Amino acid sequence: MGKWKCSVCGYIYDEAQEGVPFSDLPSDWTCPQCGAPKSAFVQIAGDEKAKGVATTVADKIVEQLVAYGVERVYGIPGNSNLPLTDALRRHPDIELILVRHEESAAFMASAHAKLTGRLGVCMSIAGPGATNMITGIVDAATDRAPVLALLGQVPQPFLGSESLQEIPEVSIFGTFCGYAEMIVRPSQALGALNLAVKRAYADPGPSALSLPTDVLAEPLDQPIWDPGKHLFEPHPVAGDDEIKQIVDLIGKAKRPLLFGGWGTRHCGPALLDLARHIGAPIATTSRAKGVVPESDELVLGVLGSIGNRFAPAIVTQSDLILIFGSGFRQRNLVPDVRKIQVDIDATRVGKTFAVEIGVVGDTASVIGRIRKAAPPGKIDPDFMEIIRSAASKYESLLAADAVDTRHPINPGSVIQAMKRQIRDDAIVCSDVGDHTYWFYKRFVCENQKTLLCANMAGMGFGIPAAVACQFAEPDRQVVAITGDGGFGMLGMEFTTAVHNKLPLTVIVFNDGKLKNIGKEQDEYGVPQYRISFPNPNFADMATAAGGLGIRVSEAEKLDDAVKNALDSPLPALVEVLVDPDLYIKGVRRP
Repeated sequence: MGKWKCSVCGYIYDEAQEGVPFSDLPSDWTCPQCGAPKSAFVQIAGDEKAKGVATTVADKIVEQLVAYGVERVYGIPGNSNLPLTDALRRHPDIELILVRHEESAAFMASAHAKLTGRLGVCMSIAGPGATNMITGIVDAATDRAPVLALLGQVPQPFLGSESLQEIPEVSIFGTFCGYAEMIVRPSQALGALNLAVKRAYADPGPSALSLPTDVLAEPLDQPIWDPGKHLFEPHPVAGDDEIKQIVDLIGKAKRPLLFGGWGTRHCGPALLDLARHIGAPIATTSRAKGVVPESDELVLGVLGSIGNRFAPAIVTQSDLILIFGSGFRQRNLVPDVRKIQVDIDATRVGKTFAVEIGVVGDTASVIGRIRKAAPPGKIDPDFMEIIRSAASKYESLLAADAVDTRHPINPGSVIQAMKRQIRDDAIVCSDVGDHTYWFYKRFVCENQKTLLCANMAGMGFGIPAAVACQFAEPDRQVVAITGDGGFGMLGMEFTTAVHNKLPLTVIVFNDGKLKNIGKEQDEYGVPQYRISFPNPNFADMATAAGGLGIRVSEAEKLDDAVKNALDSPLPALVEVLVDPDLYIKGVRRP
């Protein structure tokens, strides 16, 4: 016996319960709930047992995801994805993480993929649920994170009819996803799902599947695909001649410099070892902050608009730059010297600036081969003196922040208190705002992992990302730093942390306005306008939600507040009332 659903109000006519086949109902029969005609009903489930099939398309999608190692799906259930929701409920090895907003679900999937390198999965209903996910999915696209978006869709008979919540999902998501397809029949489901996953990994980024409700409920008994026989990672290998050319250029250079991007995230120790071997300093992109310990005398920190203000001047003193795993869009910070660029993506090599040698290959492999082939070298003494002088000036800035007791609080003081209390292996998820500049410019990473909505710079990323990271790494400290603006967008995901007993820490820089926008208005030469708003007591909100909330208005109390938050078994939020007029500027040019 099957089930039929009213497309107007959602009422379910269950033939097994009613005792009358839907087809036998009179033509003038109407929905007992809303009065819609019989023609408004769509079949959503057939008699699987009668056909000898115990599983549906939704069941097989979930089973296949589990085979790929997916442990959780972030999203919100609703009318157009209920078969998938129920399949997730029934499978013992995967769970649906209920979130407050679909944008958060997409940010969580993207953050999971950035942190682990494994597929992040998010789910929505049709219409507004799908459109709400766009920002997070574009974050995955621009930051090259493997993500799968499962989009609920209205039943097939209502496609193209301006039905409630029907939108052209494939057309919309196809503009920024490497793969976007609608599953229109059961026999197509596993092939489309597996191709979506393969595309997400092969050219890292998001894939999207549009899933009509009636198709999800259809029976399907096909065996799932074995990932070990269908999913393979690319490992481009550099040629011996290319390695020799690189080593020859290094030998001719007096002041070589290494520049590490996101592609070095899994080979930081090898990058630092190469730097010591050939005698070269290291700068990194913002996404690679923490890949190498920034306290090392050879590490300059982040090069970029949110980076160390002293790094660009040092870079200009180099005569050869080896760029590993980055396209680096800030061309004005790279001097006109010889460049070697290594990236696994051929389109990124030579994309921003001309390079002497371009290598398409696995970054870790190329670094290892250069290290093996290059003779040992020593850093130029004058170059080292320039680096040490810059480091001394930088340390003076940090020291001044550390003892600053002004009221309202200096944001730099918050960063230094955080630095004193946080573990060396913690994960820091930064939202977007003025606090981002303070963190990336003034926090010295040892072995901390940092995550950022880098290319999209989407506000609201911090707390959803921290939720996903705490799920993925339950034994590590996870800290989200956000402004009051970002918290106002997706801060209610703090309650998601409470609901799931995730002991993450949130630090809110509360200045009562969109301070970074104010800085931009100042630089543009116009009065600050419409950037301020009244805030509630965020610490009280955190406590009311079931977490720990601490409000700090005095710099002397920062250390205790941050320590108590990090030590709390509950999700904790430290709200700091920071100086709304104390800015930190970006780096524009050397």
